[in-house]
Amino acid sequence: MKMRRLAAGLAAAALGATVVATAASPALADDPGLDPDVAGGHTSLKLDVNPEPAWRGKPLTIEGKLSVECDEDYISGFVSVHHADYCKKQETWHRLAYKRVVILFQANGSGRWEHVETVRTSGKGYFGLRVPARESGTWRAVFEGSRHLEPSEGTDWVKVIGRH
Repeated sequence: MKMRRLAAGLAAAALGATVVATAASPALADDPGLDPDVAGGHTSLKLDVNPEPAWRGKPLTIEGKLSVECDEDYISGFVSVHHADYCKKQETWHRLAYKRVVILFQANGSGRWEHVETVRTSGKGYFGLRVPARESGTWRAVFEGSRHLEPSEGTDWVKVIGRH
């Protein structure tokens, strides 16, 4: 289990500073049953880390949600066929259930992302965890994408105050 977490963390760290992902999934082009002009679903990952500022040693709450954009080209019959999710009428964004999200941390002054945890979104597309506040820095949540969903990520910087 630890090796899988480490591998997932290394894969997410390899994404570097990519903030916006707009490329289509390469797997779509390789599947002869799919239209190569159809891109993967545009995803959005929201991240919020609280409290801000945080006291050293006290718990931080890391929360977020993962959604896919409901547009005619993507949602109209395409997603439900591939068992992702579907949009309800008048819905612009639909939350994605049971997807893996990698949580990373980069301390101020460090050029290196540290793997913290890999979590799954709930049945309603939300995720969360609690960790102790150690030092100021940037928190990052990464959805690596899937065959028909583009990758996305969110970041939040938190200042940690108090004694060492």
